[in-house]
Amino acid sequence: MNRRIFDNTGNPFDWAARWARYSPDKIAVREYESGRTLDYAALHQQAEKLAVHLREHFGLIRGDRIALLAENHLEHFIFFSAAQKAGFILAPFNYRLAPREIDFLLRDSRANLLIYESRFEHLFKGSRHAAGFRLWALEDVQQWLSQIQDEPLPSPVATKIREDDPIFILYTSGTTGFPKGTLYTHKMLFWNSINTSLRLDLTSEDRTVTCLPLFHTGGWNVLSTPFLHHGAYFCLTKKFEPQVILQLLDEERATMLMAVPTMLKMMQDDPAFARAKLDSVRFFIVGGEALPLPVIRTWHDKGVPIRQGYGLTEVGPNITSLHQDDALRKMGSIGTPNFYVQIRIIDDDGQPALTGQPGELLLSGPMTTPGYWKNPGATREALREGWFHTGDVVRQDEEGFLYVVDRKKNMYISGGENVYPTEVEKFLFTHPDVADAAIISVPDPKWGEVGKAFVVRKKGANLDEATLLDYCRGNLAKYKIPRYVVFVPELPKGDTGKIDRKALRAWHEKGVIRKT
Repeated sequence: MNRRIFDNTGNPFDWAARWARYSPDKIAVREYESGRTLDYAALHQQAEKLAVHLREHFGLIRGDRIALLAENHLEHFIFFSAAQKAGFILAPFNYRLAPREIDFLLRDSRANLLIYESRFEHLFKGSRHAAGFRLWALEDVQQWLSQIQDEPLPSPVATKIREDDPIFILYTSGTTGFPKGTLYTHKMLFWNSINTSLRLDLTSEDRTVTCLPLFHTGGWNVLSTPFLHHGAYFCLTKKFEPQVILQLLDEERATMLMAVPTMLKMMQDDPAFARAKLDSVRFFIVGGEALPLPVIRTWHDKGVPIRQGYGLTEVGPNITSLHQDDALRKMGSIGTPNFYVQIRIIDDDGQPALTGQPGELLLSGPMTTPGYWKNPGATREALREGWFHTGDVVRQDEEGFLYVVDRKKNMYISGGENVYPTEVEKFLFTHPDVADAAIISVPDPKWGEVGKAFVVRKKGANLDEATLLDYCRGNLAKYKIPRYVVFVPELPKGDTGKIDRKALRAWHEKGVIRKT
């Protein structure tokens, strides 16, 4: 490969160009399954060539959207670096969604180009909205990158990028039943990295394994982009496999790992757990839900401290952190706010909540989204007077440590995936035999939480569990499909007609659930 490195064009967001000059031969990322690697020089040069190709061949300009529908690959980060250089916006799609859901994302994103892995072509083939998209198969991208590897570098991409320009549209399930595209800017990217490095003591010598999917902010922005900003190294895997991750933590001499509780439980239950040394690991970072004390103790006994935290796509995502020294003393806490994070906790009247009293968590700081893509209504609802309203109810103790009490929006987390009951309920209503439906989350030993649906049949209908679940398959992502279904004559509702979910939880406590 031509190793000539150009000075960049004054673009402060072009991280690959900087590290290509400082540490050109240092490996930035390795792809576990293929063994392929990218050093910082190759990352910079391939991204430079890609950015020019996207402009000249596909006609893309600053602000154009590139949708990504693929498992974790090195190419994600080449596209990311190209977006930093040229101002493109990446819109990663969840390949676990059903065709109906992908169709909505295609329509909503208005992407100018869809990069897709061939194995997922069925998710958009025949879509009403795919016809107007320019397509480039990931396998063809890989072949093109291989062919141009030894070609000389083009002139540097000279694009004026503002800090408030988006680099991502990250889709999150919406409480209204439709996903919302969170605008994630270059400014957010920078300040999230700074918050992360200050709290985790992140340096260019750190190493990690990235196994969270790159359609989530967790896969991109908990560790991957802060690592790229700091010139560090990570090994990329396509999926989470307990034995493989335990093996890689030792082989790669990883210093930290981002995980959700389900992952840690599966790793400690795997036979490989006893063989793993993990002597290079400084700590694990755990988010998504509270980690049970026995799990914390198991990992502490293994010599791996646990750092719990809290985050969300729209702010950060690295918002709070609980130092590993406080993991047992403050069990259940999400820690304290990160360096450049401002918080408020307000009661139902909008007044500051008293110490120890629950209230909604509001967030502010330079890592806050400017809003949702093409959704001014949702933006106005979430962002008020400079504060992002999380919808999460928390309390703060006398030492300043935060605890999540409840989720006002009824969202639950199943195996690290966010599930919004309203979205699933809305789909259940499309079945001709469903008169009413409501979903609550119930504990699950493997996935943390799963959905339990209470369904009212239409008069005279003979709908059964198997038929309803078969209706869901192929139309809802697997993790959204309720694990339990109970048919009831009517749903409990309050005076305003809203479903009384507290009553549903009481029904669950008293009733017998049938596994479906």
